[in-house]
Amino acid sequence: MLDWVKKIHQEKKLELLVDKDLKSNYDKIELEEMVQVALLCTQYLPSHRPKMSEVVRMLEGDGLAERWEASQKTDTSKFKHQESSLSDRYSDLTDDSLLLVQAMELSGPR
Repeated sequence: MLDWVKKIHQEKKLELLVDKDLKSNYDKIELEEMVQVALLCTQYLPSHRPKMSEVVRMLEGDGLAERWEASQKTDTSKFKHQESSLSDRYSDLTDDSLLLVQAMELSGPR
């Protein structure tokens, strides 16, 4: 789901997130801001996520633009580094091979 939200955010199609019953009765700027805050809060590394006090300030309209800009610069450089390291790591694999990932139980037994 997170990947889907990132994709529609990049494609500028955030209206797909809005309840259809609202029709056009919502603030598009607020929608963009809420999605940016949500994406900041779900960054892969916990150390890159904002503190709750920062989230409150961003929701009140203080500091979101700066924090978003900084995260985008970090993501871009991280992606370029990740892309090159992945290609180096898996360069010996053929195109038709599959990487198998085993499921991991995150919570204890039920």
